[in-house]
Amino acid sequence: MENKGDKTTELSDGHEPEAINYRGIKAMPFIIGNETFEKIGTMGTISNLLVYLTSVFNMKSITAATLINVFQGTSNMAPLLGAFLSDTYFGRYKTLAFASTASFLGMAVLTLTAAISKFHPPKCSTSDISTCVGPTTWELAFLLSGFGFLVIGAGGIRPCNLAFGADQFNPATESGQKGINSFFNWYYFTFTFAVMVSATLIVYIQTSVSWAIGLGIPAGLMFFSCMLFFLGSSLYVKVKPEGSPLTSVAQVLVAATKKRKLKLPDEPSLSLFNYMPYNSINSKLPHTDQFRLLDKSAIMIPGDQINSDGAAVNQWKLCSIQQVEEVKCLVRVMPIWASSIIFLTAIIQQDTYAVFQALQSDRRLGNGGFTVPAASYAIFAMLSLTLSIPIYDRLMVPSLRKLTGKQGGITLLQRMGIGNLLSLITMLVSGLVEEHRRNLALTRPTLGIAPKGGAISSMSALWLVPQLLLTGICQCFGCIGHIEFYYKQFPENMRSIAGSFFFLGLAGSSYLNGFLVSFMHHITARTKAGDWLPEDLNKGKLDYYYFLIASLGFINFIYFLVCAKWYRYKADDGKKQTEKIIV
Repeated sequence: MENKGDKTTELSDGHEPEAINYRGIKAMPFIIGNETFEKIGTMGTISNLLVYLTSVFNMKSITAATLINVFQGTSNMAPLLGAFLSDTYFGRYKTLAFASTASFLGMAVLTLTAAISKFHPPKCSTSDISTCVGPTTWELAFLLSGFGFLVIGAGGIRPCNLAFGADQFNPATESGQKGINSFFNWYYFTFTFAVMVSATLIVYIQTSVSWAIGLGIPAGLMFFSCMLFFLGSSLYVKVKPEGSPLTSVAQVLVAATKKRKLKLPDEPSLSLFNYMPYNSINSKLPHTDQFRLLDKSAIMIPGDQINSDGAAVNQWKLCSIQQVEEVKCLVRVMPIWASSIIFLTAIIQQDTYAVFQALQSDRRLGNGGFTVPAASYAIFAMLSLTLSIPIYDRLMVPSLRKLTGKQGGITLLQRMGIGNLLSLITMLVSGLVEEHRRNLALTRPTLGIAPKGGAISSMSALWLVPQLLLTGICQCFGCIGHIEFYYKQFPENMRSIAGSFFFLGLAGSSYLNGFLVSFMHHITARTKAGDWLPEDLNKGKLDYYYFLIASLGFINFIYFLVCAKWYRYKADDGKKQTEKIIV
């Protein structure tokens, strides 16, 4: 049990909080239930959107892939704004309440686009696909309004859900710490469970039974998720917003700009303004000699005034060494973060063009009985990720720890470097599989015509499994490595922003992928060799596109090694860590 109090109270801003009744165990079913149904709802809606846009809205594959990339990119960029609004104005409870409602509205709109014939184009004729009619401006606007609600929902839910669950436990007690760990375990379990249910049952209903029912079920689950969340409102600890740490970042940048013409003292660590708030949750950072321009914000000049508690009166003119070093932590991370964009571009291919590969492959199981929905093959990536995590944590880390003497077996940068290398290999394997699929489609009898045209290759879609398994292993090293890296290298009060940084990388990769798809489609269509990315993959060169991303991945890997060699880990309590990636 958690600390007892007379009632659930809100933490006051700037005052000693009243006794808080942490009801973590009692509140946990409502939060976990909300998370489970929300994830099944959203994943069930998003995972099959590519097929929905091409089969119901009659979009060309290039248009659908670009739209999905823009939608996912915007959804992944929104959490940064959501984290800022939550920390500064609304708090996590209100942000989650608003975002959950927005997600439900988005799913409801998508359900209506499938259920009401006036909200989508007429179905294409199977005999003459060239007569397909695309969506009208009004139909497209209504569809995009649903996407807009889903973006708002993602912006509020993604940066707040984990932190809000952790808020329900008292971190000062052993039972509270165990409760937080238990919550995190259940959170990731429900995420895996949601993906598996979505990629199998819901995707099957959408493609084989009815799109209206298949989209209506996630919408209903999201409504139930909202109800569970609101039913537990009286049990929650609702932390009031304390202001965004980005304000402190802006103050350092503004003050350093104003004092850019000043000369730094010979001993900056002894001469600059040194102040640490007594109630700060951040660990004290020693002065470093990187990015010395930022140190100028801590130079005291005539007119800079100090309060009785030692803090600067105007922090837009005078900042402390601690503030400066916190900003340096953020700046150091940026080059490493930039490497995640191309790394993640390789991974998101399995959500777009791997689906088109499956559509033009033999998806039958057994002797022509059950046909696996194209989007369901994504479950292999999730299974691979699910199995890779305990293998890495329980088998590899202990063995590596004995060899290296490091607590994590290898450094975070080394783990991320392995992920970068695996993403490159994933693209090479994807290209070879696509080359094999296309060659069979062109040289051997085919199995009919795909829904969007083009012969179905006799290659079994199970040939896609190796690249999907590699994707899961790649995420185990790279994605989890990035998330842990941001969490540990950002100042403690920036951890909600740290969580948003990974999604920001996903946003960049989605935009980059959308640009590359559109650019290569238009450029190669003018060449004698022909379009790499046509509607019919058998007439294109998708393998060349995969090899292009692999080439970018190789350049990115070299860039990452250079950045990792330069990087300095955050040092606490004056003790500098010297972990470096081994090149």
